[in-house]
Amino acid sequence: MPEPTKKSASAFTKKPKTQAAELGASVVFEAETEKPDAKVRWQRDGKDLAAGDKYDIKADGGKHSLTIKGIAKEDAVGYCVIAAASKVKFELKIKEKEEVKEEPTPAADPAPAADPAPADVAPPPADAPTDAPAGGEPNGVAPPPAAPKSAPPDVPAAPSPDLIADRRMSVDTRQDLTGLFTEKPQSGDVTVGENITFIAKVCAESLLKKPTVKWFKGKWMDLASKSGKHLQLKEHYDRNTKVYTFEMHIIAAKPNFAGGYRCEVSSRDKFDSCNFELAVHEVRVAEEFDIRAAFRRTSASGSGGSKKKPAAGSSIDGSEDSGELDFSALLKKSSSFLKASPRAVKVSNEPDVDVWEILAKAAPTDYEKIAFQYGITDLRGMLKRLKKMKKPEEKKSAAFLKKLDPAYQVEKGHKIKLAIEVADGDKEVKWLKNGQPIAPSGRYIFESVGNMRYLTITHCSLADDAAYTCVVGDEKTVTELFVKEPPVTILQNLEDQMAMKGERVEFMCEVSEEGAHVKWEKDGVELTRDESFKYRFKKDGRKHYLIINEATKEDCGNYRVKTNGGESVAELLVQEKELEVYQNIADLTVKAKEQAVFKCEVSDENVKGKWFRNGVEVQADSRTHITHIGRMHKLTIDDVKPEDQGDYTFVPEGYAFNLSAKLNFMEVKIDYVPRQDPPKIHLDTGSSTPESTIVVVAGNKLRLDVPITGDPAPTVVWTKGEKVISEADGRVHVESVRGHCIFTIEGAERQDEGVYSVIVRNPAGEDTADITVRVVDVPDPPQAPRILSVGEDCCVVEWDPPHFDGGSPVIGYVLERKKKKSYRWMRLNFDPHKETTYTARRMIEGMAYEIRVYAVNAIGMSRHSSPSQPFVPIAPTSEPMALCVDDISNTTISLKWKAPERVGSAELEGYGVDYCKEGTDEWVPAFEGLTDRTSVTIRDLPTGERMQFRVRAFNLAGPSAPACLAQPVTIREIMQRPKIWIPRHLRQTLVKKVGETINLVIPFQGKPRPKVTWKKEGEELDPKRVNIRNSDVDSILFIRRAERKDSGKYDMHLQIENVEDQADINIQIVDLPTPPQDVKIMDVWGFNVALEWKPPKDNGNCDIIGYTIQKADKKTMEWFTVYEQYRRTNCVASDLIMGNEYIFRVYAINMVGSSLEPCISKDSAFIQKPGFVYKPPSYKDHDFNEAPKFTHPLVNRSVIAGYNATLSCAVRGIPKPKITWYKNKMDISSEAKYRTFSKQGVLTLEIRKPCPFDGGVYMCKAVNESGEDMVECKLEVRPQIAKVDTKK
Repeated sequence: MPEPTKKSASAFTKKPKTQAAELGASVVFEAETEKPDAKVRWQRDGKDLAAGDKYDIKADGGKHSLTIKGIAKEDAVGYCVIAAASKVKFELKIKEKEEVKEEPTPAADPAPAADPAPADVAPPPADAPTDAPAGGEPNGVAPPPAAPKSAPPDVPAAPSPDLIADRRMSVDTRQDLTGLFTEKPQSGDVTVGENITFIAKVCAESLLKKPTVKWFKGKWMDLASKSGKHLQLKEHYDRNTKVYTFEMHIIAAKPNFAGGYRCEVSSRDKFDSCNFELAVHEVRVAEEFDIRAAFRRTSASGSGGSKKKPAAGSSIDGSEDSGELDFSALLKKSSSFLKASPRAVKVSNEPDVDVWEILAKAAPTDYEKIAFQYGITDLRGMLKRLKKMKKPEEKKSAAFLKKLDPAYQVEKGHKIKLAIEVADGDKEVKWLKNGQPIAPSGRYIFESVGNMRYLTITHCSLADDAAYTCVVGDEKTVTELFVKEPPVTILQNLEDQMAMKGERVEFMCEVSEEGAHVKWEKDGVELTRDESFKYRFKKDGRKHYLIINEATKEDCGNYRVKTNGGESVAELLVQEKELEVYQNIADLTVKAKEQAVFKCEVSDENVKGKWFRNGVEVQADSRTHITHIGRMHKLTIDDVKPEDQGDYTFVPEGYAFNLSAKLNFMEVKIDYVPRQDPPKIHLDTGSSTPESTIVVVAGNKLRLDVPITGDPAPTVVWTKGEKVISEADGRVHVESVRGHCIFTIEGAERQDEGVYSVIVRNPAGEDTADITVRVVDVPDPPQAPRILSVGEDCCVVEWDPPHFDGGSPVIGYVLERKKKKSYRWMRLNFDPHKETTYTARRMIEGMAYEIRVYAVNAIGMSRHSSPSQPFVPIAPTSEPMALCVDDISNTTISLKWKAPERVGSAELEGYGVDYCKEGTDEWVPAFEGLTDRTSVTIRDLPTGERMQFRVRAFNLAGPSAPACLAQPVTIREIMQRPKIWIPRHLRQTLVKKVGETINLVIPFQGKPRPKVTWKKEGEELDPKRVNIRNSDVDSILFIRRAERKDSGKYDMHLQIENVEDQADINIQIVDLPTPPQDVKIMDVWGFNVALEWKPPKDNGNCDIIGYTIQKADKKTMEWFTVYEQYRRTNCVASDLIMGNEYIFRVYAINMVGSSLEPCISKDSAFIQKPGFVYKPPSYKDHDFNEAPKFTHPLVNRSVIAGYNATLSCAVRGIPKPKITWYKNKMDISSEAKYRTFSKQGVLTLEIRKPCPFDGGVYMCKAVNESGEDMVECKLEVRPQIAKVDTKK
């Protein structure tokens, strides 16, 4: 299994712990952050806590505390503290008040007092069991079952189950169902030897591609390559629910399997991950003390121990290095470990024993038990001494003479050869990888050389990092192969970024290898995915992206990307957005008892502000009302008094500007009018228009105070059209008081627009005035937007203006977008956009979005429109490449091209081909629909026209940019000179046997289609025997059954108008030879017979390569072969039996075979029996030794480069001479370019594919005991010369 996981970075240096408290008491949770200015939130069941009577929240630099007062039962829930991207969970436990019974302590030897427990370790609850399992948590150690309640102080106590649960809960702080997981794998416990399964589920309804799941142990170790006996990965798919289920089965768990695991799921640009823990418990043995307590590392040691500061980012609250420390690990590691606190050693009266002798004979797994039994505390010294002791000699293996080394290392991409030597070369050898048999393939090569067996692994990858086993019979040898990755370097560094607050920031770097792991850090702290999805990590080939959604001031800093071969740093600066004012406050002039309303509208609805009058902050009271609804801020003053007059200012919080306006108090003075004065209306609307038009914003109150004069007091009548407005209370009503009449509209609406008339009458006369009231409002929402086109990360949206502009012209539009399955809308523009089309950018390719629009006029912003239809940003492909003309005729043209260089996330649907005449823009589709092929033939084109062609690639986003020809093409067949391409094997004589089929395919070129004629020896071919089939590109000569008369020279003639080409092909039809002629017995002596014969009349159209001579006794007529492949026409048959009479026969042999009939000798040869004593004459023994002599010399030759050449000669000599070949007096016998043959005295030197460098003087030298001889010749190698076309 891989190494334990590394801890991720965290914003906390001290984390709150789960605590238990009694009812009515108070409890304090403390936390410390790495940065003193970090913002910290406390939550209870996912809801933020605020300071009050119940909760007391304090912050002092980087120290933060939460105090819960008056604890009740309902407070026993889950809490968490959040800082930046880190979140730590903890709980509050309620414990009942109990009376502690003191028990007498049994007499024992005095032991040193234990140090007090550290303050940051929460005490276990009173009801915690005292016999918790030893393996329940790596940080705890259980006491022996028989120990009394008052345990010795030097034995560490087991942590409470609540604390264990708290620690496990804090390991994975992201278990909420967010992202792609519908069910995340949960942390679990397992006992050694048992099985456990972790399950992850992913819903694929919204995914464009099947999700990919990876399981990791620690931070980088991919478990896919570790599948085998103890680990299995499975996956299932439910078509009904569209849910993928991924399972990780751990079989027969071992103690070193414990640690942190991670599950990652990805689908295109979507990514999610989940962390979980596995705790492995030892099997408890009854009535036996857990000796691991002496060697377990804890977060707080005794007096002799040390406390280690937890690493930054650890999500385990209790300790950072928890885990067992067994001796099997100590034998492999050399790092230091925390020693256990001193413990009392029990004195034994047993006789002395040699502990080292016991340890030397014991297995390493028993070292712990023996060390504890005999009181050995210096464990490291014990291990060092054991290593120095002489190891027993290993037993020799009966199956292996040489075993595998314990481990091998190879670089990624290289090859490695594993070698063993077996004792028995006949036994079968099996190779296993992680316990699974290895099948031979291109990457795994098995070799066997003598007793050596080799396994070669080519192009090693990380998947080859495994355990390899070689099995021979019942024995095996095991090794580990470690694949070393080359360092990943950064090719393109990060670039500094500057963004506005709330914008999306993207860092990009390019590394040297695809799929490489990189680590992102901010100011030295590693970045991880959190619940808020603030940071998103994306991979695209060798490019890696860090995306920050909605940047804030806290995101400023240095961002660093690290690989195992380098790093790159960039700085991010985030600036505040300028606050925009949509509606400024205006000066007001009001009269006594009236209402004054100041209001303004700003771009950010979350901005708060304060109102000031003459520099003094305005406080709300019974007459003064301050409201903040959305982006609108209002200050309303009822019953205006003279002291309310002054300068009013609105100051937004956090921005260095203000909005000011003046309130003018107007006193109404009525001059004395004598009695019987006709009525007069003193109308002053304050408007610049002559029509006395009053503009009021919808929803606001219109109060018009019209002064009137007249004596006696006139009566007042208000009308709108023919309708008289009564003085009764209502939304629109009038009120008459002495000296003036008041016209009021409460909450103006659109139907209140119109011309209002006021008529005053008294006995002295009447007066009339018309007032036009115009109600302005925010515009109606625009029509639902339409998506015109989409790109890789953008789209073009269009909408129709609103039906009603609210009485004020529309000054622009504001757009928002959101992801389809999200509820959060994001503003696309802050300044009103004046056009009705807009290009939205910075979207994620492959993600579904919706867009809505607001209309803005001088009054404010309308309600949002209906959202657009969901759309997915997908970029069209790049243009097809390498468009060219493949062929052309009078009415057709063939085009071919290559696929686009970039296809994008959407699949390629096909290609569309268009054409148009030169000088026009009317493109005509060449065919209906799309084609999947990268070549097409367009037919029925006008002959002689100059045409332009284009090809476009289509995907879901539409057509790509067109690929056009460089210039128009004239639709006319282009003449091409005729040319015959003779295949290489037909450039020499073609040899066929009688009865075989001849099928010659001769390719040629030429346009228009050339005329093909065939002749044999200048005469026309017999169509009954020879079939000729011609096409546009080749000609076929076919003879079903070849005969001897088909041999000869065939001429192929190609002609286009006055241009022609010609080629010759030689065909040789061979058959069996006829028998030899006239076999004669020339002489008989002793046991020998001399024979002679003549060659056959018909050699079968090829050379005779030998004869077969046979003999037969006339008594039995059984034939026996005397010579085979005999090249001469005379021979001597020896070793004949005396007293027998023999006849002989001879067969002729050529390249086809032996003649069907033999030629039999007419006479017979009788071997005489000796009837007398023959005294042979005395002769000197003849010396048959003969010096070598060449009977046929080498001949000067001139050959063409590239074709094999041979040099031949013949030599005789007794004994057989040794032959040596030389080139320019250099021995060439051992060179691979030359081959030598020697057959019955005929010597041949073959030169394979000579080049001009092979020319020179070649010499053949023959040497034996009697002498030597040599011959030589010159070889000229001529370069190939292209054949020149001949014109007739």
